[in-house]
Amino acid sequence: MDTVFIEDLRIDAVIGIYDWERRVRQTLSFDIEMAFDNTVPAATDDIALTLNYKDVSKRLIDYVGASSFGLVETLAERCAAIIREEFGVRWVRLKLSKPGAVRGAKAVGVCIERGVRPQ
Repeated sequence: MDTVFIEDLRIDAVIGIYDWERRVRQTLSFDIEMAFDNTVPAATDDIALTLNYKDVSKRLIDYVGASSFGLVETLAERCAAIIREEFGVRWVRLKLSKPGAVRGAKAVGVCIERGVRPQ
């Protein structure tokens, strides 16, 4: 299995259940792994045949930046669905971190896998 990844994609968003969280934008961090067969783009050296991580990143930046969810779980599910449905990804692992949300912890959040992981 080949993997295309995006590491530590930082996006500011309104996220959280507390009143003060609804009034500020917080920086979220995304680590994403996506299954993709890289043999065809590697053989042709054609970017049009790749899973373009810039396009995925831009789509998530636009979506997350405009979102306003209470739970990181909801946002993670929606982002995974966008990646799978709009970019034809069969399997995705998405880690969404909320840095500084809990005193004493570097970050908290969720890590989800959706789809069937190819062998």
